[in-house]
Amino acid sequence: MKRNARFAAVAAGVAALATVAGCSSGGSSGTSSSAGGGGSAAALTGDCAKYQDYAGHSGKTVTMFGSILSPESDSLNSSWADFSKCTGITIQYTGSNTFESDLPVKVNGGNAPNLAIIPQPGLLAQMVATGAVKDPPAGTVKNEDNWNAAWKGYGSVDGKFYAAPMSANMKSLVWYSPKYFKDNGFTVPTTWADMMSLSDQMAGKMTGAAKPWCGGIGSGTASGWPATDWLEEVVLGKYGGQVYDDWISHKVKFSDPQIQDAMKVITDWLQNPKWVNGGVGDVKTIATTTFQNAGLPILKNECGMLQQASFYEAQWPKGTKVGPDGDVFAFKLPAVDPSIKTPVEGGGEFVTAFSDDPAVQAVQNYLSSPQWAESRIKVAPGWVSANEKVDQSLYTDPIDQLSAKYLADPSATFRFDASDAMPAAVGAGAEWTGMVDWFGSGKSSADVAKAIDAAWPS
Repeated sequence: MKRNARFAAVAAGVAALATVAGCSSGGSSGTSSSAGGGGSAAALTGDCAKYQDYAGHSGKTVTMFGSILSPESDSLNSSWADFSKCTGITIQYTGSNTFESDLPVKVNGGNAPNLAIIPQPGLLAQMVATGAVKDPPAGTVKNEDNWNAAWKGYGSVDGKFYAAPMSANMKSLVWYSPKYFKDNGFTVPTTWADMMSLSDQMAGKMTGAAKPWCGGIGSGTASGWPATDWLEEVVLGKYGGQVYDDWISHKVKFSDPQIQDAMKVITDWLQNPKWVNGGVGDVKTIATTTFQNAGLPILKNECGMLQQASFYEAQWPKGTKVGPDGDVFAFKLPAVDPSIKTPVEGGGEFVTAFSDDPAVQAVQNYLSSPQWAESRIKVAPGWVSANEKVDQSLYTDPIDQLSAKYLADPSATFRFDASDAMPAAVGAGAEWTGMVDWFGSGKSSADVAKAIDAAWPS
């Protein structure tokens, strides 16, 4: 994850959607709401009729906490606007750039939100261990049939399901400028060797501050997470799924040969002073550049490529055309070892409840439905759902289409973000710190690995 720290674009903010029950029929009585187990619900009419299952809680406010900030949170709020208008439930969303550290404090202090958008299965397990996480309602459990079984596993702890997936994102992308490539005769690489050769070719032609690659791992208290993604991409793309899984469980340690070798690949790639940090400075500036700003030099032809996830689309300035013939686009990051079949790293978010109030459960059920996912798709370019019932034709954004292509590929070697699946003390703690030390202070990969391994819970 991160995806929350990742999606953070500006300082933390609060967005509340005031709602009215203007679509409900004031006079008729309805049946008990199937969504949250509430009392009698007035019948909803017209365009609001489709929200009948969630009715019966008008006037209630449901608090939600996450790390998604503006501009990402703007579309999040828009996605449930009609739901709120029709049901009368106000969803009050608060975003924080320090979500990963704030949530445990809130929960342990008895000030938990009604719902939290958690991007790390490791953090989910930590919250379940507090005893504060509530079981999902029947409607959410039923909706889970709309996902690949693996996603239910990521939302479960010790085999028990707690949190439904909210989104999916494609990590294995490289952003670039199609126009810059065309003007300079560069071809999108399809193998790792081709990508390294292209980097050398670019370095030979670029002048001044321009470099083949740019990057930034700054993200508030979550600084370092982009570099964990880089390491995950290399481990999966060079050693495949079994080593990757064993790494998550610590059967393979950070200090073991496979991970040290993967770190060497990154040293030659994104710590290569001839190749980074385009438009910004030397290698160490990667540690101080925010991930939100990392790709902006591409728009100035000062950076050739940025390895970053599909959700980075939300960070391009307003008016930036994204597409094969646009200002920016992306290609699939090639496998380091071509024998690894289509390695794809993905991430996602999971809606976790700290309250079993009927209004909260109504929101929980709605957010796990294809109905909500389709609403979000319509207002959020760069956002992809893992819900298999979603109408795929709704993806009109080229990055969404590219992401969905690989995320839905049954032959791909797909794995969830490793650091998000590791214990929170490691994946959302020691590894983030270690990556900052590695890039920013020049700490050796052996010393970084030793510190991360030492943080693993016994």
